[in-house]
Amino acid sequence: MVNLEKLREDMETLLEIDREIHSVEVRAYTIEECLADAAVQLNAKVSQLEYEVLEKGFSGVGGIAKKPWVLRIYENPQFIQKKMEEKKKILAGENLEEEVKSQDTDGIFYVHRFNDGIYLKVVLPVGNGKPVKPSDVQIEAKRPDTREINDDLIKQLCQEGTHGDYAEIGSFTRIPAGDAIFAVDITKDEMSATITATPPAMSGSEISADAIKQKLRIQGVVAGIDEEKIMAFVDNPVYNVPYEVAAAIQPVDGRDAYIAYQFETDRTKMRLTENKTGQVDFKELNLIQNVVEGQPLAQKMLPQQGKGGKTIMGRYLEAKNGKDINIPLGVNVKLADDGVTVLAACNGEVLLQGDKICVEPVREEKGVNIKTGNVTFMGTVIVRGNVEDGFNIKADGNVEIYGAVGNCRIEAGGDIVISQGVSGRHEGFISTPKSVWAHHVENAKVEAGEYVIINDSIVNSEVTAMKKIVLKGKRAQIVGGHLFATEEITAKNIGSPAGGTETVLEVGLDPKAKKRLLELQDTQTKMVSELEEVERNIAHLEEQRKIRRSLPKEKEENLNALITRKQEINTLSQQMTEEINQIETRLRDLKVVGKVNASGTVYAGAKIFVRDEKDEVKTEVKSVTFYWENGFVRRGKYNANMDDIKGPDGYTTN
Repeated sequence: MVNLEKLREDMETLLEIDREIHSVEVRAYTIEECLADAAVQLNAKVSQLEYEVLEKGFSGVGGIAKKPWVLRIYENPQFIQKKMEEKKKILAGENLEEEVKSQDTDGIFYVHRFNDGIYLKVVLPVGNGKPVKPSDVQIEAKRPDTREINDDLIKQLCQEGTHGDYAEIGSFTRIPAGDAIFAVDITKDEMSATITATPPAMSGSEISADAIKQKLRIQGVVAGIDEEKIMAFVDNPVYNVPYEVAAAIQPVDGRDAYIAYQFETDRTKMRLTENKTGQVDFKELNLIQNVVEGQPLAQKMLPQQGKGGKTIMGRYLEAKNGKDINIPLGVNVKLADDGVTVLAACNGEVLLQGDKICVEPVREEKGVNIKTGNVTFMGTVIVRGNVEDGFNIKADGNVEIYGAVGNCRIEAGGDIVISQGVSGRHEGFISTPKSVWAHHVENAKVEAGEYVIINDSIVNSEVTAMKKIVLKGKRAQIVGGHLFATEEITAKNIGSPAGGTETVLEVGLDPKAKKRLLELQDTQTKMVSELEEVERNIAHLEEQRKIRRSLPKEKEENLNALITRKQEINTLSQQMTEEINQIETRLRDLKVVGKVNASGTVYAGAKIFVRDEKDEVKTEVKSVTFYWENGFVRRGKYNANMDDIKGPDGYTTN
């Protein structure tokens, strides 16, 4: 919320920025020339300037009747704010450095005679340095030609300093013939100006800063005058040798355009992942740089205009502009609307192929093992070999594995195709919102949002499909495990002729909703037991309080905590009951009837659930379809429909 204090701070910031903005009035025959001239005067880049048109120029007709543009050019406020922030950071760093490295420095003073006055400049001491003594100044100021000095003013200035300027403290008898004289020399190329001075005689005037600057102006020097060098000369004059007091403002060539990459272009710098304790996980080799569609990958930094200079006489010195470059666009990338930012056109891995930025939507591996580590990829993953035990794949697209899968975790956003099947060792996990295609599944957990299509067998596995589970091929057998499918489960043989391994098939329900229902019911049962225990403890403590009229502090706190927990349990139980009722209603209203089809044999011991109604097979039955009718599980002639099952979505680059 904006309050008065925040508004006041913002207004103060804006006022501070406004004070820092400098402007110049420039006249030239083109706006570009005006901006270039102002950039030199304001010591800024053209891109950091804004302007107002005071008088509109006219190019004339055939060079006749030309009229110059007159612009008021000033620095961009945002640039000023940024410069102020950088200056504050620098000053903060300098102050910190000064605090660390501060040394005690004595005060110093300078006494000089300009025209017929005696002038004093005092620099105050630093730290525990010694201050300037007024007596030392008085000794320096008193000479035979001194007429008068102000002792009180000297004492005051020795205490307060003169803030870098000269203050008049007295007068002397001047003889103009003894004045110091100097000459200004300007180089032929107008790049430098020096003065050569002769020392004054007794009672002569020394050379002041104003005198030097006035003579430079008379000679036509309008740029590059160095105030610090002039003041240093005045403080400690250098006689009979040339002393530079002005230098040309050198032009600065513009920086060439370049590409700023927002991904690691040097793959040797990609490092292993460390956990919080600093241990390296050698399965997380961090070899893939994933990107999503629309993600910025790189940006062309535009070439900069050269910053022109000026000779000391004001003649413009041209600078070279930076060279432009083309943006290295490869496949599956595009330019943003700004024309300089490279965006990913699809999910995948960003690569620098040659000098071109590319996004590969397909990642190919010979195998997934200790050499590759776990594979996490925003596109499609193709594995030409096996996925070894303990290594995982997580892909945003499809996953195609030409070999076998061991005790691994395979997760995909698209279809999962495993040519040689899964041997999960009771821990393997396969999950996708689409379909799973595999040769066989053994001792693993499989979850699919659509179909699970198996070419051989499912053995001792937990398989869930939101549509159908279909086993094809010569064996097409389900032995052991627990299978859920919303619509149908189709196989050749179900169960085991030897028995001993429980085989449970459920259809006609939403598997996820059914799983959630069981979780809620289990949790609610545990909460009922906890509620009974809480209520017994509350009754016991309240009985004690009734007998004793009060309870010890610790027991009173315990009673309050139990009452609070009882309220929490009642609230949670009520919420769970509402969710349970919603799920049960949804399951009852489910239009899909559900079927289990076996073209071969369903062996004794197999349990078939259709819409929560159970048919436990007592004796083997052949060529049968289990279906729901009038609240019971019925058996009929084998009648499977697999017309809606198509091959997996295009998952290879072929």
